[in-house]
Amino acid sequence: MTASSSGKNAVPLRDKAQMIDYLAAGEKPKQDWRIGTEHEKIGFCKAKLLPLPYDGPCSIKAMLEGLQRFDWQPVEENGKLIALKREGASVSLEPGGQFELSGAPLEHVHQTCAEVTRHLREVKEVADEIDAGFLSLGFRPDTKLADVPIMPKGRYQIMRDYMQKVDTHGREMMFRTCTVQTNLDFSSESDMVKKFRVSLALQPLATALFANSPFKEGDINGYKSYRSRVWLNTDNDRTGMLPFVFDEGFGYEQYVDYALDVPMYFVYRNGEYLNAAGKSFRDFLDGNLNVVPGEIATLSDFEDHLSTIFPEVRLKQFLEMRGADTGPWDELCALPAFWVGLLYDSSSLDAAWDYVKDWTADERQKLRVDVPKYGFQTEFRSKTVQDMAKDILEISRAGLNARGKMNSHGENETVFLQELDRMAMIGESNADRLIRLYKGAWDGDITRTYKECIF
Repeated sequence: MTASSSGKNAVPLRDKAQMIDYLAAGEKPKQDWRIGTEHEKIGFCKAKLLPLPYDGPCSIKAMLEGLQRFDWQPVEENGKLIALKREGASVSLEPGGQFELSGAPLEHVHQTCAEVTRHLREVKEVADEIDAGFLSLGFRPDTKLADVPIMPKGRYQIMRDYMQKVDTHGREMMFRTCTVQTNLDFSSESDMVKKFRVSLALQPLATALFANSPFKEGDINGYKSYRSRVWLNTDNDRTGMLPFVFDEGFGYEQYVDYALDVPMYFVYRNGEYLNAAGKSFRDFLDGNLNVVPGEIATLSDFEDHLSTIFPEVRLKQFLEMRGADTGPWDELCALPAFWVGLLYDSSSLDAAWDYVKDWTADERQKLRVDVPKYGFQTEFRSKTVQDMAKDILEISRAGLNARGKMNSHGENETVFLQELDRMAMIGESNADRLIRLYKGAWDGDITRTYKECIF
């Protein structure tokens, strides 16, 4: 989740055109397109395999303090250390203490992977000193919801209270899930629309490829990606597959209309989050929000509001791919490679659109519902998702080959697809492998995840 942006732009919003122009301002020429990768991980204290609390010798705060030796600069909220910033990147906290790296905008996936490697090396150094570790799973394997510590960030308390009013799994999402996502650019409104449609349609495929959350409260939970299943019942007003994106005439204005109808969470003023949960942003535009009587929403308020919308693909001044579970190191590099290959080469983008353009809204939704449970074995038309994965990986590979971004060993970005190719070939995701181990070599011992799945 993105931190509040309030204070950066206090321009009052007088008409919808300002919000449309804000989204359009994200347009960049192809040579300026960048890759931003974010990933979360589950912290625990090794002594008793319990979640990291905020405070104490083995804690989130100790991690944030220890990482400052690597030139990370502290960020506080109400006197509490809640994040770090360095060179366009940040380390931040999710509601249940999930530790997130939000990477800097980078030119190619080799740089992304180097950034991830550096971060994990730094995290391991500090974690080893305080006897902590971090899991590469999409869902906490054995911790009950009531036992997850709550981080001291104002917006999370508002979200936590509101979540239980609107659906059944919102708190599960906040406190027990972990994701990896990639943020990508567009050159024009039409380019944004095409990328949005392709990535929305194929988001369930990413869920299958990166499925890595088969455990809950010490046992198999019946899903390959329980994290993705949780999102099905989090808050239907702000999640999902957004069928209107495929409507003729879709563009920035239609997304703004959608965003304005999503209920609010908060207003950020003078360093505090004011509870506006469930209220209308349209009322805010008219100066009729009782939380801040008479005030008219600003562009910063709109930025904050966009950060509280959680569809499978999210539009800001870039597009966010949100369908994948956190996984091990190589998959943190594989996700951006997968999407860059599909979306950053025009021929591959055309091929991907040809692949999905006749899918109906019902078919896309059914795929979204079925994949968390069945993964590669999900049936779709006359194929399985495993078959689809092979097809789409071939398109992605062609796009990466066309980019020709090389590392020092003369390898292009296709090197990061190798693990995905292997999984698609044998039809076994990380979740499938972990289930097999749990039923076999682990003999039902869930604590083995703390050795097998540690960064």
